[in-house]
Amino acid sequence: MLWGGNQVAIKVGLEGLPPLAMAVVRFTIGWIVVAAAALITRQRVALDAGEWRPLAGLCVIFVIQIATLNIGTQHTSASRSIVLISAYPFFTAAFAHRLIPGDRLARRQVAGMILSFVGIACMFAESLSWTETEHLFGDLVVLLSAALLGLRQVVLKLLVADAHPYKVLFWQALMSLPVFFLLSWMVEGGVDTYSWSWRVAAGVLYQGVVVAGVCFIILVSLLSRHSAGKLGVFGFATPAVGVALSLWITGDVLTMGLVASMALVGAGIVITQTTTGSPPMQPPLSAPASPPERPVPR
Repeated sequence: MLWGGNQVAIKVGLEGLPPLAMAVVRFTIGWIVVAAAALITRQRVALDAGEWRPLAGLCVIFVIQIATLNIGTQHTSASRSIVLISAYPFFTAAFAHRLIPGDRLARRQVAGMILSFVGIACMFAESLSWTETEHLFGDLVVLLSAALLGLRQVVLKLLVADAHPYKVLFWQALMSLPVFFLLSWMVEGGVDTYSWSWRVAAGVLYQGVVVAGVCFIILVSLLSRHSAGKLGVFGFATPAVGVALSLWITGDVLTMGLVASMALVGAGIVITQTTTGSPPMQPPLSAPASPPERPVPR
């Protein structure tokens, strides 16, 4: 449910900050929260030999995925963005099928993926049917971000499966911050383009503290007690809560296409995640997960 507010927070933050600059502020805050959590739990985050290269590769995908998420959300509504990004587990399953030996799609997974993509098709059909297709570009960019997020989960499993989640998130944020800062300075200009308000500050704080920090810490705690597959079933709540919050906070309009997309994507998540041996639901957006079905050391 807390992750459902991420797209709304992004949309509100974009009222005063450009997309890449907002990523700088967001992940600075998130990095501080995770560093504090690692310090409190005495979890070691120092890199071992051979971990730099895979984490750097993961960071490249991470930077592009977050940039496309923020830019896409800037050009579409928060409600449409949350439904589209919620489709990322199906890209994870598809990439895992192609890239991880022995990871094959079950029939129920395929059925869930079909439901999800029918839901996405409903949303794009609605965009194309309007006289003005102002949301179409943003929808496409957010969908690209969902695909990259799915790819990132698979790369995480392939390259840094043995690393503790705190270590991955700590270095992912730390390595990406200079890149986000440089890109923002080159493309978006300086701080004179920023326009702070209480809404913008609240949106950025939610992304940094709640999404990049608290949500991740809660999930790590849950993964130490429950399987990732069982937790993944609750992913259907993310688009539902996100759409409800977007109606309330950003004034989005509830359309039949949006309702159909939300219902189909949510149903697809439940069907896919209840499949025995299916790829587990990973933490979205800014929080990489622990390896599937592997208990997280306390």
